[in-house]
Amino acid sequence: MRPHWKAPFLLALDQGTTSSRAVVFDAWGRLVAIASEPLPQHYPQPGWVEHDPREIWDTQMAAARQVLADAEIMPRQVAAVGIANQRETTLVWDRRTGEPLCPAIVWQCRRTAPQCEALAREGWGERVRERTGLVLDAYFSATKLQWLLRHVPGLRARARQGQACFGTVDSWLLWRLTGGKVHATDPSNASRTMLFDIHRRKWDEELLGALDIPADMLPAVLPSSGLFGHTEPGLFGKALPIMGVAGDQQAALFGQACFEPGQAKNTYGTGCFLLMNTGSQPVASRHGLLTTIAWGLGKEVEYALEGSVFVAGAAVQWLRDELGIIASAAETECLAAGLPDNGGVYLVPAFAGLGAPHWDMYARGTIVGLTRGTGRAHLARAALEAICYQSREVLEAMEADAGRPLPVLRVDGGAAGNDFLLQFQSDLLGVEVQRPAVTETTALGAACLAGLAAGVWEDRQALAAGWRCEGRFRPSLPEAERERLYAAWREAVSRARGWGRLSDG
Repeated sequence: MRPHWKAPFLLALDQGTTSSRAVVFDAWGRLVAIASEPLPQHYPQPGWVEHDPREIWDTQMAAARQVLADAEIMPRQVAAVGIANQRETTLVWDRRTGEPLCPAIVWQCRRTAPQCEALAREGWGERVRERTGLVLDAYFSATKLQWLLRHVPGLRARARQGQACFGTVDSWLLWRLTGGKVHATDPSNASRTMLFDIHRRKWDEELLGALDIPADMLPAVLPSSGLFGHTEPGLFGKALPIMGVAGDQQAALFGQACFEPGQAKNTYGTGCFLLMNTGSQPVASRHGLLTTIAWGLGKEVEYALEGSVFVAGAAVQWLRDELGIIASAAETECLAAGLPDNGGVYLVPAFAGLGAPHWDMYARGTIVGLTRGTGRAHLARAALEAICYQSREVLEAMEADAGRPLPVLRVDGGAAGNDFLLQFQSDLLGVEVQRPAVTETTALGAACLAGLAAGVWEDRQALAAGWRCEGRFRPSLPEAERERLYAAWREAVSRARGWGRLSDG
């Protein structure tokens, strides 16, 4: 990855669901330093997930300042700032003071499932899919914002008077970083709100009307790579240009240099997200996937197919934090590899329902196949295997929609360091899995978008030339065994479907 000019450094802010991270890259795309701060999640009721917007801001700033100190660079050496963020999480704040007006509703939150059902009964499902590329689901921002307007005292009145701003996490960070001067987002994040027409590339007036959302609340939509504004001088000691913004999964697709139609990546994080670049034309899914905007460069946008698995690494966190059967996520690799097989144990981690291709808001977590001989190693292995099974379901749907088989899958995210996971993923898919030399691809994508706008790199070809593979995992499992395991998984999923309708009364 050769820079176009002798640039200094790029600062990437990677605000995620469970942590706020900051990464410094040099002009060759090499990681110089990384800092991370944990972000608490709050669960006020079963199925509800919230963040404190102040904690999002405070942890992100702490990580940013720490990484600059660790990298031992001065603010004047930073060519640009890029932002990647957890998507769909919904925030509202006061336009005058910048103070949050309510907790942030996190993308995992299922409280608005009844609203989605009501909209479906009114016939909005197909219109939502045609215009936004999304399915009518509580995952997205639209019904979260509708819920806040209905339930936060005085919020609707403020919104109608132009006193309230809505935004996803990128908009919140932009607002705070620029001292309230910029209320904006990019096409990749806008396309995840269920309020944005991905064909006309503008907020959809009819959807806003159906949900009774005042248009004045919404941010401006600017290209993913370009000048958004400058940070307040007091934050870092110098005003730094913010020149790249993208939702975390689209940023990872960019960081993996998946610039050609048909190239795909899978990110193993709190959730699991498989995206395939489809180029300048959106591909309508017939198999439960999402059609989304990958990024906007100049006046043009490129599209992607996406399959979202709601719970991936979060299942391992559940083993650690709620069950207490592991002390760290890293333990799962040895525990799983120490078994000859899964012992017939399957975990369906539908803690927040099932995403693609099922889109079952009422599915619930299920463990099947338990015997007296089942131990913690079986549960650890079942959690890792569940990530791979869910990814195969998504990949099969993606290949059907795209009309082409995927010969190679590029992977990233925290769990991509787990060799057992990646080998089983390759075995289950029957394709090669590639792990890049730089696994912080979400942050790298944000840095690359910012670096392109700042002139650090001349074009995307320079970025693609710098992508390096660190590990290759090739399938070794016999096809008959692969299919037997997958058939058992699908049966386990059938036991989890719709359970919430019974257990929730």
